[in-house]
Amino acid sequence: MRVGIAGLGLIGGSLALALRRAGHFVAGQNRSPAPLEYALSHGIIDEAEQNLSSCDVAFVALPPQAAVEYICTSPFKEGAVVADICGVKRYIEREVLSRRPDIKYVGTHPMAGKEVSGVENACADLFDNASMVLTRNIYTDERAYRLIKKLVKDMGFKRLVECSAEVHDQKIAYTSQLAHIVSNCYVKDKQIEGCLGFTGGSFQDMTRIAGVDEGVWTELYLKNADNLVGNVRLLARHLEEVADAIEKGEAAPLKAILKTGREQFEDQKNNSFQGRDIKTTLLK
Repeated sequence: MRVGIAGLGLIGGSLALALRRAGHFVAGQNRSPAPLEYALSHGIIDEAEQNLSSCDVAFVALPPQAAVEYICTSPFKEGAVVADICGVKRYIEREVLSRRPDIKYVGTHPMAGKEVSGVENACADLFDNASMVLTRNIYTDERAYRLIKKLVKDMGFKRLVECSAEVHDQKIAYTSQLAHIVSNCYVKDKQIEGCLGFTGGSFQDMTRIAGVDEGVWTELYLKNADNLVGNVRLLARHLEEVADAIEKGEAAPLKAILKTGREQFEDQKNNSFQGRDIKTTLLK
């Protein structure tokens, strides 16, 4: 199958490598020439193209606003399937449905990444054992959806998660966007100076995603503001609750607060973190 990828960064490049590993022909396009030249010379893509109008499937690996403009203004092969890989889904879906209803569009979000960016850091196994989220709506073309599901399996993903764009944005505000905000805020404490030798796994876990690209993540946060603001304010209240209990110096209230968090986590863990309105399938 001839698959095109617009946007050859870490994720776009890794998609290309995973698809080539599965035997698909991959054409690439990029806004700036250097990543495109690198991808071609290093065997990440089979061919560089001006547009993806010859491709059966086009993955758009661009930030949300750029992805929308690309999908809504670019020529595609008749009957081609177009999928974005953005970290927000309602915005993309709404814009594409209103501006390009002729497009066979499927929303995707690969749940994998690295702390580094750029096509030079792309790898074929980035998605091995990872989850891929697919979103659908009442206008989703079933043939297109099945085709993307097949490619998801071809690329090595272990888990397929299917839900609406609304559910995706609610969950990703908590599982990804809030976590990045917490990490970014955590490292602003001046105690980070001179912490060498005092750190273990917990510090590494808390700081791993602190150095995010503020341009990329600002757009993601603002496109999902209605969900994310509530998560941030709830976390702030919970932190204040802990601070108040510690300040009072009484063990019983603090133990109760910590116990509530532990029990809620264990309960959800025992239920494999399953939720309503979400279908999860293990791929073999």
